[in-house]
Formats: sequence, structure tokens, C-alpha cells
Amino acid sequence: MTRIFSGICLQFFLAASLLNAQQPSESLEARLDRLLDQPYFAQAQWGVEVVSLDSGKILFSRNADKLMKPASNAKLYTSALALHTLGPDYRIKTSFYAAAKPDADGTIHGDLIVYGRGDPSFSVRFNDGDYKKALQPAIDAVLAAGIKRIEGDLVGDDSYFRGPPFGSDWTWDDLQEYYGAPASALSFQDNVIDLVFKPGATVGEPCQIITMPATTFVTFSNRTQTTESNEPARIRIYRPLGKNLAYVWGHVPIGSPGDTESVSVNDPALWFVTMLKEALAEKGVAIGGAVRQMNWIDRETTPLDIAKLVEVASVESRPLSEIVKWTLKPSENLYAQLMLLQVGAQSGEPSRNTEQAGIAALRKFLAEEVGISRNMAQLQEGSGLSRAALVTPSATVKLLTFMNRHRYRSAFIDALPIAGIDGTLRRRFKGTPAQGNVRAKTGSLEGVDTLSGFLTNAEKERLVFSIMLNNYREPDSEHNGRAEIDKVVKAVIGQPRSTE
Repeated sequence: MTRIFSGICLQFFLAASLLNAQQPSESLEARLDRLLDQPYFAQAQWGVEVVSLDSGKILFSRNADKLMKPASNAKLYTSALALHTLGPDYRIKTSFYAAAKPDADGTIHGDLIVYGRGDPSFSVRFNDGDYKKALQPAIDAVLAAGIKRIEGDLVGDDSYFRGPPFGSDWTWDDLQEYYGAPASALSFQDNVIDLVFKPGATVGEPCQIITMPATTFVTFSNRTQTTESNEPARIRIYRPLGKNLAYVWGHVPIGSPGDTESVSVNDPALWFVTMLKEALAEKGVAIGGAVRQMNWIDRETTPLDIAKLVEVASVESRPLSEIVKWTLKPSENLYAQLMLLQVGAQSGEPSRNTEQAGIAALRKFLAEEVGISRNMAQLQEGSGLSRAALVTPSATVKLLTFMNRHRYRSAFIDALPIAGIDGTLRRRFKGTPAQGNVRAKTGSLEGVDTLSGFLTNAEKERLVFSIMLNNYREPDSEHNGRAEIDKVVKAVIGQPRSTE
């Protein structure tokens, strides 16, 4: 009986292997149909389009004109808009305003206003992981202006952007997370504090909480515990909306190197000037007043009249090409939203909030430049974190095709993750023909996985593709959404034709 059962299992295994094996003689359509029609996708929805950049021919299409959730594939649209509108060399200016220049003794008689315009590069990401360098350009600008004392307040002004600090349709439970950090015209460290949890000296003691950078801007109600070494670390954090107080539960085993987490901050502009004041104090710059924040609502009743102020110093951001790269490769939601707001702020539509103005500019760009109608791409914010965002795979292919021939093509394509090499694709496709070949943007939300970009197939034909999997509940870890999309990509690349 055992031998019979083993024989049946072997036959089943061989049959399954034949099903999953890619046959060199199969057409692309047959290969993809076989993958997409697996029974565990019965309740899911695939949207796929593959087009030859060499011939313009559609090589495969399934539900390509259906609206689907793109997740972070939405960043392709925002990045294309920003590059097309502003150019890769564009830099964002942060100004330091006062009523007058510092006097002969280096004193500002009154407030010093730090006026942000959405520069994301005051961040460890742009400074080789060095937390101390993130504010250095601002510190250097103040010192170069000869400022030694500020009699008034240090004011963080983020009124350049009008509207809520969160993207439309972001959900409340994302907002304490690093990927749901508030967008501000004056941002610091991605508006996030990184946390390291170390075990206490003895079992039963609370864990140590180390903030990076060092700060007391967010306070912690520490309810953690150091446990025996055979228990794995587990930390949970809850920061109520609108507060800079975080509750922490969980445990870290004694003797372990610890655990890492992060938490977003409330009031990013206040966070910026709080940290700047501390950094300036270390350089001997005294501030007589307090730190405070002014936003767009405050400025409706207390307008900022720049014409009556003096710009005593300024800082320029890294070029937009670098910002786009740090947006697409690690899939940074904050930067994508800031780019959308940057375009919106320059659109000259004062009747709208800045996000709405940015979306209006995006729709115009897509319709008039790319040829994508509004019913093919319905985006409300810049990152794809919105659960209401909808685009079609065919629209995404059309956008990528447009950017492939755009004058800023290099800046766009160079910013995409490279399979098996970097960004969100660094661990995928290693040791396969896709490694170093596929350049594409990932995307994921609960029940959603997407991948859109460029590749060269086994026949040396250049292709553009968009693959979107929605409403998918994974039957097991082996058949997770990313793994299934990777199978599709490998099938698109195919195998070389036999030379015999």
C-alpha cells in the first residue's frame, strides 16, 4: 500500500512540475494564462498588460482597462508629474526670515522664522545614515549669516502648503507609522523618530528606549518588560492622534541586542525648530524666546508678509532627481506626497488646498501630455497609501512608455528599483534572468500587490509592463502575492529559443 501511495504521490508531483515548468515552445499568452488561471486566484483579480517598446505591439493583456488599486505604483504618476513640471535639477528653498539683518553683534532683534517649502532632504536618508548631519545645512546657513543671538522666538512656518497634513483617504491606523507620517512644508528626519529597545539590567525591569536622533520631543509611557532569554522580542506602540505621547508595551529578552521600531511625530514644523534650537545652542547661538509653529490656518488670521521681512539665510534641497530616486527606490510615501504638494503649491490655484491643486495638475498632465483620461487614473494623493486610488494597468503602461521617451527619461528610469540589486526589489529575483534586468516600481497593501516597469526578454526585445493583483487572500506563505507576481515576470522574460 505504501509503495502504491508513493507512486501516486510521485505521479502527482511530476504532473505538478509539468504544470509549473515553463515550456520553451509555449507562447507568452499560454505561459501567462497558465499562471493567472490557478485555482487560488478564483476570487482575486489580475490586471496585466505587456507591450513591446520596440514594435509598440501589445503582447499580452488581461483586464488591462479595469480600474485597480495600484498601491505604491501611484508613485510612478507623482514622480513623472514632478520631473515633467519642475525638471530634474529643481531645488526646493528653505528661507530664514527676520525683521532685519543681524546687528554688528550678530543679534536678531525679534523672531527668526524658518519658512519651509517642502524640502524632504533634512533627513538621515540623504546623509549616509548619519543622524547628526541631517540639520547641518540649516545650522551652517544660520552661522554663515553671522547670527549669534535671537532675542525672539524660533518659528517653524509650514504655511506654504494649505490643507491637512495627511493625504486624502489615508486611514487613521497608518498615521503613527513611519509610512503614514504627516506631510509638512518643514519636515525633519522624514517626520519619524527611530527607536531602539534594549533589555534592562535584570529580568522584570522595563526596557530601555533609545531615540534616534536623541530627543524628548515625543515622550513615552514605558510599559515594557525585560524577560527570560528564550522569549523573542515583541514591541507594540500606540501614539494617539494629535499627540506626541506614545504608549509602549511588550518585552525584550535579557542579553539580546534589542529590537527596533519607529513612530511618526505630530507637528513636524515644531519638531524641526525644536531640534534646530538644540543644535544651534551647541554652536553657541542663544535663543531668548520659545520655539513655536505657524501653519496655513494660523496664517489666515496672521498673514506672513514676506515683503516686509529680510531673508537672512537660505538652504536649497538636493536636486529633484535625487529626491525622486529616494522616493521610488525605497517607496517613501512622505516624499511622494511632498512632490505632489510641491507641484500643487506652484500651480497658482489659491481656491484649492495644495493637494487638490496637485491632483488637478496631475490630471491635466495625464490628459494633455500622456493621453490618459480621468476614468483611467483616479488618484487623490501622491503616494498610493490611499485605499481609494484606482488606475488601470494600460494607463500605467502608457505612462511608462511616455516617460521612456521623455527628455528626463534617465532621471525617471534611474530612480526605479533594480531587481536583485537595490530598493524594494533588492531581495527579489536574485539568481534569475530578471536580476539586473527588471527596473520596476513595487506596490503593496493588504490584498494588493503590483509591479510595473521595464525589462528585456530572452529574445532581447525591450518590454514595458504593468502587473496588478487585487483582492487576493494568500492560501499559504508559498503563494504570497509578491511571489506570484515574480512568477509572472519570469514568464514574461521567457527562455531563449533553441538554436538547434
